[in-house]
Parts: sequence; structure tokens; C-alpha cells
Amino acid sequence: MFCRNFITAFAIIMNIIFFSISAQAATVSGKIAFEGAAPAREPIKMDADTSCKLAHPNGVQTDDVIVNSNGTLKDVFIYVKEGVSGKFEAPKTPVVFDQHGCQYSPKVLGIQVGQPLEIRNSDSTLHNVHSLSTKSPQFNLGMPIQNMKLKKTFTSPEVMVKVKCEVHPWMSAYVGVLDHPFFAVSSEEGTYEIKNLPPGQYVIEAWHQKYPAQTQSVTVAADSDAKTLDFSFKAA
Repeated sequence: MFCRNFITAFAIIMNIIFFSISAQAATVSGKIAFEGAAPAREPIKMDADTSCKLAHPNGVQTDDVIVNSNGTLKDVFIYVKEGVSGKFEAPKTPVVFDQHGCQYSPKVLGIQVGQPLEIRNSDSTLHNVHSLSTKSPQFNLGMPIQNMKLKKTFTSPEVMVKVKCEVHPWMSAYVGVLDHPFFAVSSEEGTYEIKNLPPGQYVIEAWHQKYPAQTQSVTVAADSDAKTLDFSFKAA
């Protein structure tokens, strides 16, 4: 009876703590607009690897700059650059980073320091994953077997870490490594959302591989505050 009552009381306390934290958490969201003419996406020549070419019978184009049909920009990394305090335990759930159709997927991703990065090879050809990190030890992994999986972690924050393939020079990706969970990547609609921010003043940065990074300041309060923060990138 005592054990049952203790478990019930503990569950009630945890629910109170959870709802209290949720009530104080804020959300920052918005859109990443693109002004001007979208740069032309060039065809990628995959003739050197038959497996890669067969994966794209209709061809494939470069993905350095992807402007969505609604005039927004995909694959922008948005994160809290300044204002975060405290320590945040790294999730045990891995972030999946795949090699599929001789392209990295996703192209841009975020991960916490110490969180597992599960690297997969979904292709029936040799791939290579070379991280060009400067704050964490680099890794350079050959993955010759289809459905092969490897796990790595980053030891220090770094925005951004470039990843490239030594075998297929068109393959590249970028990883935002942070010591907190407040980050997002703009979607195919150009939107993003950063959840569960404690009350405070923050500097938010929007990073894209081809354009200068942009920052804005925002103040969020308790009681499920929600702020809209839009960014706009211009064609070169």
C-alpha cells in the first residue's frame, strides 16, 4: 500500500513539474523569405558511378540553394546564438544522417553535443563521410556496404560543420552542433519553429551556406509566449 501511494504521489508531482515547465516555455517561429530571382540549379553529372546515375533516371540538380515555390528558402539553420543558460542533457535518440541516391539526407541538420549521429548508407555503392569539424575530432569513414550503419558524436559546439564525400564530389552537407536543443531547419514551406524556450532575451541566427548569416533579437516571456521572427535573404 505504501509503495502504491508513493508511486501515485510521485506521478502527481512529476505532472505538476511538467505542466509548470510547459506553461513557462515559449516558442519562436517564422518564415525564411527569399528576395530576387532564384539562382539556376545546375544538373549534376553522375556518369562516373553507374549506381548513382541509375538512382536518378530523370536527372538530379544541385541543392546549394533551394528556393521553394512560395518564395521561401529551404535548408536554413536557425538557432539561438546568445542568451541560453544552464546545461541540457544530450538526447539518447540518434539523429539519422543517410546517404541515399548518392546525396546526403538531410542536407542541413542540427544535433546536440554528445548526441549520437547515426550515419547510414542506403545505396549499393561505396560512400565516404568526412567531417571537417574544427572543434571536435574529425572523422573520415568509408561505407562500402548497403544498409551499413555507423555512429559518431561531436564533443564541442560548432556552427557549422561541413561534411563531404571523397568519392562523390557533389555530395556535401552541414551540421549545426550545439550544447542546447534550441534550433531548427527551414522546411519545404520555408518555415521553422523553436520550441520550449525559457523566458529571456535571445539572439537568433539564421545561417545558409551561400548567403551571409543574419541575426535578430527577441524577448520571450512565460505563459506559453509565442513570437514570430521572420528572416529574408536576397539573391546575390
